[in-house]
Amino acid sequence: MKNFIRRFFRLSFALVSTEWKAVAIVIIASSLQAFAVNYFTLHYRFPDLGVSGIAVLTNYVFGISPSWVILIGNIILVIWARKDLNLHFLALTLIAVFTFSGMLSVFALYPLPLPDDKFMATVITGLIKGFGLGLMLRVGGSSGGTDIIGVALRKRYGLEIGRFSMFINFFILGLSIGVVGLEAVVYGAVGLYVNGITTDNVTRSFDRRKQAIIITNIPDQVSRFVNEHGRGVTRLEGRGGYTGQPRTVLITLLSPGQVVLLKRFLKEYDENAFVSICDASEVLGKGFKSWRSL
Repeated sequence: MKNFIRRFFRLSFALVSTEWKAVAIVIIASSLQAFAVNYFTLHYRFPDLGVSGIAVLTNYVFGISPSWVILIGNIILVIWARKDLNLHFLALTLIAVFTFSGMLSVFALYPLPLPDDKFMATVITGLIKGFGLGLMLRVGGSSGGTDIIGVALRKRYGLEIGRFSMFINFFILGLSIGVVGLEAVVYGAVGLYVNGITTDNVTRSFDRRKQAIIITNIPDQVSRFVNEHGRGVTRLEGRGGYTGQPRTVLITLLSPGQVVLLKRFLKEYDENAFVSICDASEVLGKGFKSWRSL
């Protein structure tokens, strides 16, 4: 245990110095989630999921500060699962947990005027939480709670994280009905749906690129054009299925704006070019998403 704590703090200090952008994003994302929980979830007595859901319920029933429940609950989970967790994932997760708990207490000191419309409130909650979680997942962190349990159970027993999360969260929502009532649970479920959609879109939007497959009579010029716009090109030597003539095939990954420029270039210099463009939902490697973020 002492060796684990020593290694953890050594890695945490290294993260702050070498991956300060990831740490900053985790802190901002956790603060956004704390803002949503304090000003919307707790104010309207909406349910929540995971450890945060349990913390919210204990606050409604016993008046216990959710900050302490979230902090203590996650520390217990980390100790239980420490042998199954990657230290990079663990360090970012604990930074998120400490930030979330601390900011939840800070926001509780400053009340804000809020809308009376519960439906609007639950949509805003889902958008803010989803945006925060999406940012966090992009840099390889998590908000803790059931994520820690899911990763540990997957490594130990091969259990699918999605099924586990669905089971435990349905259980928490079931408990919430008896505390906050069916109407609040329905509103909460709408917010959780918006949360999930927003999270997926945030995590994908930053990584989405266009894959272009180009067959052209001027492969050298096209390659040079793509390189000048900061992208690499892979050249394959192919052969026409009908003509049997050798043809160079270029493959590259571009932003939507770069695709427009490429089409304009080909229209001007090679109108006989053949181009296939499709979406690449995620791109890993140099110049794109780093492997460290996984």
